[in-house]
Amino acid sequence: MKNRNVRIADFAKVIAGGTPMRGVKSYYEGTIPWVKTLDLNLCTVVDTEEKITEEGLKSIRGEINPPGTVMVAMYGGAGTIGKSGLLGVPAATNQAVASILPNERVFNSAFLHFQLMYLRKNWMQFSQGNRKDPNINKSVVEDMLIWLPSELSVQESIGRALKAQLAAVEEARQAVQYQIDELTHLANAVIRESLSHPETEMVSLGDMLDEVKQGIGKVWANYPVLGATRSGLAPAKEPVGKFPERYKPVFHGTVFYNPMRILIGSIAMVDDNDEPGITSPDYVAIRGREGLVDSRWFYYWLRSPAGEHCITSLARGAVRERMLFNRLAEGEAAFPPFAIQQKASQILAEIRPMKTHVEAQLREIELLPARLLATAFGDG
Repeated sequence: MKNRNVRIADFAKVIAGGTPMRGVKSYYEGTIPWVKTLDLNLCTVVDTEEKITEEGLKSIRGEINPPGTVMVAMYGGAGTIGKSGLLGVPAATNQAVASILPNERVFNSAFLHFQLMYLRKNWMQFSQGNRKDPNINKSVVEDMLIWLPSELSVQESIGRALKAQLAAVEEARQAVQYQIDELTHLANAVIRESLSHPETEMVSLGDMLDEVKQGIGKVWANYPVLGATRSGLAPAKEPVGKFPERYKPVFHGTVFYNPMRILIGSIAMVDDNDEPGITSPDYVAIRGREGLVDSRWFYYWLRSPAGEHCITSLARGAVRERMLFNRLAEGEAAFPPFAIQQKASQILAEIRPMKTHVEAQLREIELLPARLLATAFGDG
């Protein structure tokens, strides 16, 4: 596309909102939707997490923005800056949100919203904060250059087409996510059924598990670096550090987790069909003891409600608290006999490739919005 040289301030008014003083009850729990960065999403914003009163709005000398307002997040971290939304109801915003007020004679709001979604990757270069607390301001939004066809019909056509396409993508994403959720429920049901065996008994986790402590040594370069995410096994985001020989081997049957993120589900396992690798020496890597614990069963147990309950019971502080193996070993949990674990493990092994396939579909679907936006607003 050509002529991407129009400043937002040249065709629209940009304002920022504010936050009524916290602690003044009469300012909150009102009827006026109050948009914060967390409320911005791909779809039109029609409701907000919090609502303020007329008195609260007056306290910040705020304005109620009309439907069709295009909103941009000005701070809240690198993953939030530039996030945009389209207002579907009259609403106010806080100071972290820049509002671009609609002017139906000059621009189509949906067109502008979708173009800002495409340009989101450019906002960080204008950040005025530090790396940990990046931010932009209203002036940066006003000076942002965009492509604005003078013919409203062109804008409306592009906005209408993208709205329909992105709605279809979101519908497909939700359908695939539902399949993933159902497979997760099925795995949890298998764990729950195994725990109902009459010979299930309470055991000490320290008596059932062994920690992998020894580093991989000089052969570290022969293996990929693996990480643990909420979805399970994944390539590590960071390359090896200064002492790669200290990285822990995570071979078949090894369960490992990020001790700073286990409470939010950053747990992984190298299964039979996975490529063995190494993981950060900061991670906790464990294996079930021979004849006592089936590692696959343990992995799914750890990610199930039963495992979550055990982990939570061992936590002594905030979500970011480290849970090293010594802490985990203090726990007690109900485990079925080894033969029952193995039987459940065979069923779980059949579920996993189905879930892997569907998760791959989800990743492909999640790439589609960027591709559609690039087709509409890219240079070629």
